[in-house]
Amino acid sequence: MVVKEEQGPAATATSAPAAAGVQYQEGYVVNDRGMKQFVCCWQPAHQEPKALVFMCHGYGMECSVYMKDNGERLARAGYAVHGIDYEGHGKSAGKKCFIPSFDNLVSDCTSYFLSIQDRKENKDKRSFLYGESMGGAVALLVSRKEPTRWKGMVLVAPMCKISEKMRPSPIVIATLSRLSSLIPTWKIVPGADVYDQAFKLPDKREKIRSNKLLYHGKPRIKTALEMYLTSCDLEERLDEVTLPFLLLHGQADTVTDPEISKTLFDTAKSFDKSMKLYPGLWHGLTAAESDQDIDMVFQDIINWLDERSRSSPASSSGTGSSPIRQSDLSALDTDNKAKMEMDAMWQVSESGHKGQHDGSLQPGAAKY
Repeated sequence: MVVKEEQGPAATATSAPAAAGVQYQEGYVVNDRGMKQFVCCWQPAHQEPKALVFMCHGYGMECSVYMKDNGERLARAGYAVHGIDYEGHGKSAGKKCFIPSFDNLVSDCTSYFLSIQDRKENKDKRSFLYGESMGGAVALLVSRKEPTRWKGMVLVAPMCKISEKMRPSPIVIATLSRLSSLIPTWKIVPGADVYDQAFKLPDKREKIRSNKLLYHGKPRIKTALEMYLTSCDLEERLDEVTLPFLLLHGQADTVTDPEISKTLFDTAKSFDKSMKLYPGLWHGLTAAESDQDIDMVFQDIINWLDERSRSSPASSSGTGSSPIRQSDLSALDTDNKAKMEMDAMWQVSESGHKGQHDGSLQPGAAKY
């Protein structure tokens, strides 16, 4: 997709006052389907950004209001934060919360994010993906589409698999598939009020509910099917995740199952992976918990980003080596000893006696 910047983030005035020490800019781009999409950016006002963070919002959500606190917190911590409203979400064009193709969401985000990375001023900056809920699925798929462009991901209560206790029957899926070709935009998919399920504190929940840019209806048929198929695709390929990531999940979440996050953590092949589970916290970790708990969550995120923004590998494209956990050091040490034993056995078979290893590692001398 070629991104046409109709009114780019650097060219527009702010639509809302930013927090102290933060610059906020917004505008629109036009995607390859001719649709205008809203984009925005928060960045530190008085310093060069440490790195770039690209936000992927959740189902029915948007960036400029709902994700504002996220953007400002990360900008105050020294990051340039870029967001885009998906087709049919927030201030972007399209039928409200209608997802005719999840691939479109992924392609739109990928194209816009890469266009920001490729700007001259950003060439040497590292880039991280940030996804909440359905945005976690978008972030995972963006990383799969362009794996060398990212240093890591922050995944907050991500949608990446269907919980067994919520998996619809084959009959339901077959019916949904048939209806999606006949009445794709109809809002008839049953379900509980997601706001009541996702957001814990009533006063913050009602403030979120009052945001007119958010979606408040039942899921559309095609949207529900696309989300289901995307979750199934991710579930089958969790072992292909190799990027560094931080996974955060409230243990009392009933929207996306924390057990699914554990499955992602256990299955992913990333050397550098961290997981934070928060007892008693719900789905809206960054929006509707106590101020103290939200501060704790963001401190965990910022600490993780800071560690990977100042680590040594070379390019900002994500091709450098990943930081390694202590548990991986043990595995590497075991592999190294096994290799030495195999080398010795090979030399015995070749020469009839155990040969000497030039430059071989001595016990306790291995360095990583």
